Amino acid sequence: MEPSASGLAARGDLRSALPFLPVVLRGDSIFWPPAAQESLRALALGPDVSRVASGDVLADALTDLRLAVALPALSPRATDGLALFFDDLLSRAQARGWFAEVVPNLARLLLRLPALLEDHYDKAADDASGLRILASQDAAIVHLSQELVAALLTCALFCLFPTDGRAEASLPNINFDGLFAALIHNARQSQEQKVRCLVHYFERVTDSTPTGFVSFERKVLPRRAVSGGLTYPDVDAWMKSSAPLCQFRVFSSDFIEDEEQEALEVDFANRYLGGGALSRGCVQEEIRFMINPELIVGMLFMASMDDNEAIEIVGAERFSQYMGYGSSFRFVGDYLDSTPIDSMGRRRTRIVAIDALDCPTRLQYESSGLLREVNKAFCGFSDQSKLQLYTKLFQDANDKDISPRISSDEYIGVSTGNWGCGAFGGNPEIKSMIQWIAASQALRPFVNYYTFEDASLERLGEIYGIFIRLC
Repeated sequence: MEPSASGLAARGDLRSALPFLPVVLRGDSIFWPPAAQESLRALALGPDVSRVASGDVLADALTDLRLAVALPALSPRATDGLALFFDDLLSRAQARGWFAEVVPNLARLLLRLPALLEDHYDKAADDASGLRILASQDAAIVHLSQELVAALLTCALFCLFPTDGRAEASLPNINFDGLFAALIHNARQSQEQKVRCLVHYFERVTDSTPTGFVSFERKVLPRRAVSGGLTYPDVDAWMKSSAPLCQFRVFSSDFIEDEEQEALEVDFANRYLGGGALSRGCVQEEIRFMINPELIVGMLFMASMDDNEAIEIVGAERFSQYMGYGSSFRFVGDYLDSTPIDSMGRRRTRIVAIDALDCPTRLQYESSGLLREVNKAFCGFSDQSKLQLYTKLFQDANDKDISPRISSDEYIGVSTGNWGCGAFGGNPEIKSMIQWIAASQALRPFVNYYTFEDASLERLGEIYGIFIRLC
């Protein structure tokens, strides 16, 4: 039997999340503080009432909102960044539309946030399956509607999330104040382009409210034996594995996010989900979070990843087209996501965040470093429905009759590339082989590997043929 909203005060998931949300719980109902609700109502009536028709006045209004939810005023750099973007960098026509239509609609969305949260908890199966803080080693899934995601992202845009306790809970920052502050005295246009992606997202969702769902899962390979589960494999277990190598295809062009087959699309993640997405970062993970902004919501409640953890996000919609990378990154327009919808109302886009060793130097060639990386990738690529089969594969070195038992109605492979290379300093040849081994052990049918024109990987495709002949 589903719990009703009248039991909200007793829910453990809500109690976990509430200190990190800007709303309050009174009895069994969720509310905005009265001063915040009054400010949001004024914003919802448009600039003729709110007088919010420029970036500098918007910054003042956000400071008032922050004070209403017991947060300090915005920093001067964040205030200056908001004024710079909306008053100088955005065209006058787009700015007029933003203040006349988008900001009022966002305020109306925030006024619905308490009802959206109550509905979310009312529909959650039990008091541990709704929105809550997923700490390290807490293997669980949070399932959110895209409308609730949009409301939570609006809280981040308006910088309304409480910050006390986030560092102690190993949670990354989620308010957008750092994103706007980084516009000041920043010669790289990529920072402006990141904001343009997010502004485009808010324009889209206020024009037409998305109706699907997004799920966020913390995946854990337990270090201690659990009944019917799989523990963190050691070197001996990997040496005994009888898993056959899956198909391995190499692409010198194209991108992971443009994968045409259904696959786990690898996010070359920071251990803090999102990395520098809301500050100055603009490489693979940060770009993915800009074109699929719903990923950012995971930063609200996903604590940093340990070596035996990964995060899988299913259903995040893509909203933007882009070009370039790093300092050359540019927003180039709208993107209409045509990815099919699954039975849970999610787009069949599966993004798995795995963090590689940072600057591993010699460690990446040693058994401890190799074990850490292959287990990290395996955790991300694993399928909970196959845990018992994985265990058997790790134990049966002589079992060669495994192929007939890995057939599945879901032909979901892995789409990846130079994970942990670049700024993290990993060796791309080693990382490609690690991911291939991990995907094979996870019984994924294929790996599509995008080299991003890395010259050192020109002959990577030949290695697949050599391995297959040797096997």
